[in-house]
Amino acid sequence: MKFFENMFDPFAPANGPPPKTLFAFGKWLFSGSGKAVLLMGIVSTLIGIAEVIAAWIVGVIIDRISTQGREVFFDGFIWPLVAIVVFMLVLRPVLLLFQAGLNSLAFAPGLPVLGLHRVHKYTLGQSLNFFEDDFAGRINQKQMQTAHALVDLLLELLNAVAFAGAMILGGMAIMFSSDYRLALVMLGWLAIYVLVLRWGLPRIRVLGKVRAEARSAISGNFVDSIANISTVKLFAHTDMEAKAARETLQRFHTAALDFGRQVFKFRISIAILAGLLPVALIGTAVALWYTGDSPTGAIVTAGILASRLGAMTGWFSFMLMGLFSDIGTAEDGIAMLAKDYTLLDRPDAQAPKNVTGAIRFDKVGFHYGREGGGGLNGFDLTIKAGEKLALVGRSGAGKSTVLALLMRLRDVESGAITLDGVDLRDLTQNGLRQQIGMVTQDTEMFNRSARDNILYGRPDASEAELIAACEQAQAMEFILDLEDNRGRTGFDAHLGERGVKLSGGQRQRIALARVILKNAPILVLDEATSALDSEVEAAIQDTLQTLMKGKTVIAIAHRLSTIAQMDRIVVLDAGRIIEQGSHSALLALDGQYASFWNRQSGGFIVAEAAE
Repeated sequence: MKFFENMFDPFAPANGPPPKTLFAFGKWLFSGSGKAVLLMGIVSTLIGIAEVIAAWIVGVIIDRISTQGREVFFDGFIWPLVAIVVFMLVLRPVLLLFQAGLNSLAFAPGLPVLGLHRVHKYTLGQSLNFFEDDFAGRINQKQMQTAHALVDLLLELLNAVAFAGAMILGGMAIMFSSDYRLALVMLGWLAIYVLVLRWGLPRIRVLGKVRAEARSAISGNFVDSIANISTVKLFAHTDMEAKAARETLQRFHTAALDFGRQVFKFRISIAILAGLLPVALIGTAVALWYTGDSPTGAIVTAGILASRLGAMTGWFSFMLMGLFSDIGTAEDGIAMLAKDYTLLDRPDAQAPKNVTGAIRFDKVGFHYGREGGGGLNGFDLTIKAGEKLALVGRSGAGKSTVLALLMRLRDVESGAITLDGVDLRDLTQNGLRQQIGMVTQDTEMFNRSARDNILYGRPDASEAELIAACEQAQAMEFILDLEDNRGRTGFDAHLGERGVKLSGGQRQRIALARVILKNAPILVLDEATSALDSEVEAAIQDTLQTLMKGKTVIAIAHRLSTIAQMDRIVVLDAGRIIEQGSHSALLALDGQYASFWNRQSGGFIVAEAAE
């Protein structure tokens, strides 16, 4: 078994980005498994030849019985009989077992893993725009459909096409050796069979592609509804979501019916051909025997081959329908999954080293690819190493855009951003992001354990460091009380999809613990305490103060509890800086910041500072 299991590494890295054509994409997806693929092609071909030989053997024996008496049947025929026994009991079973080993121990466990690992890894490298432009469920469905379709396609080609091709060609050779007229009948039938395939299969391929697109839309629609189930419930729109699902399912039903109609017409044609072959082949053999032009064994061989080929053509045609359907499915997925990266590291990009945290936005322009759209307009900002800076402004002023460009989730359209004097585009994306710790308002959680979610900040952290970070983030009290539906508790409890089992404040404390563990030189706080109640927020103020020491900090917040700690406040409007300075200086300026202040109360902008 180990021989088959170790034929290729299912986690071997891919060679570059995926090509955009079917054959080249399949080669990229399964490269490294060539030895196993070649062996399977050879074995399947040999099995097809073996089936023809088995039919020919029966014909030889019947022919000898009809021409030789009992007394002389074995004369000079002992060793051929021994060879026949060895072939039937040893060689043929060994070929079948070798094929079974390749299918069961090499291809079935290995190829789907190899394909999905490569497709998913490449997809993870796409820019944020790629994921924002589509449903998460649809992207996942495309990955699964494409990888499995290409696995099925490869296996069918190896198992069926090689086998069937060898059997048809071998059968024609046997018929020719018996009587060339039998070979001509078989060749004529084969020509008609090929014409039917050329008529039916391309249509099945096109309709299979349409059906695959409709199927993936179902997944996208369903996942979108389920992922936002709280909103669905709060707005009492269960019926509306069910109606939208019905419309998506109706499109799939229509596409599936179109596909099914074509399949049905194709199978009718194949059924007629499957019945025609034995009638034509055996009928011709009997006619030749009747006139004395052909031996009895030829009838038997023709009968066995005709029955096997007739049955095989039905199976082979059904397999080809699946194969061409898989081609359509794969092509549909490749169109999405093989898209080129739009956000790339430069060939000579380096990871930043000894980062101090000095950041410079130099005449940065960014409009999300739309002329005159929102974003930043000639944005200039210098942040000193270790400076604590707050960004303030109305919704759409450009605050989140500043953070996205700093994290290089998007690239500037004009100007430049530097870190310690180095253009961000000269740094590797991963290297840059490792230097920045970020806590957002809408904190994302994995449906994994609390421990895994926190250790995401630094996977090699010790248990003691994990606990210390949770205590600093005021998270220990609720983590110890966690329990999921499988009975896992505490740090081992799973948090549900996107952390739905936690409150907003609990998710933010998990996120804070994660960032504390990361301990990056640059800290970004995007409404980091917005989901915390006043008591908890007050309790973690010391934690935030400790966390910010010695770091460059950029904060977006409306509460004074975060704003008042900043060295400088920058006010944005329409992608430009309109005011900047300390809290007191901006109040004295009596501009937009002062108007924000005048409209705030309670714990929001500047109320506590006045005290």
